[in-house]
Amino acid sequence: IYQCGGIDKRTIEKFEKEAAELGKGSFKYAWVLDKLKAERERGITIDIALWKFETPRYYVTVIDAPGHRDFIKNMITGTSQADCAILIIAAGTGEFEAGISKDGQTREHALLAYT
Repeated sequence: IYQCGGIDKRTIEKFEKEAAELGKGSFKYAWVLDKLKAERERGITIDIALWKFETPRYYVTVIDAPGHRDFIKNMITGTSQADCAILIIAAGTGEFEAGISKDGQTREHALLAYT
């Protein structure tokens, strides 16, 4: 969103400063859509957030949906509105394997988005 000009540099710098004060400096881009105080303090998306823009051919709505197990209903609400999805997965050592395991969160999200 930032690189496409949807939000200005000053706002990103403000988010970066505020995030650093909470010990979450790398979350500056997440804060573009994570507006709730609890989301920012905990470093997770809780509720869905929308960002709309248009191209010469399409109207696009980006839906940021939670990935945390406690907010699966909100994730379903977001994905049920989508025509397509991009699933962001953890790539740390062992995280991917845990995510796609039988009871893994990544696996559950992929199945829910597909159905």
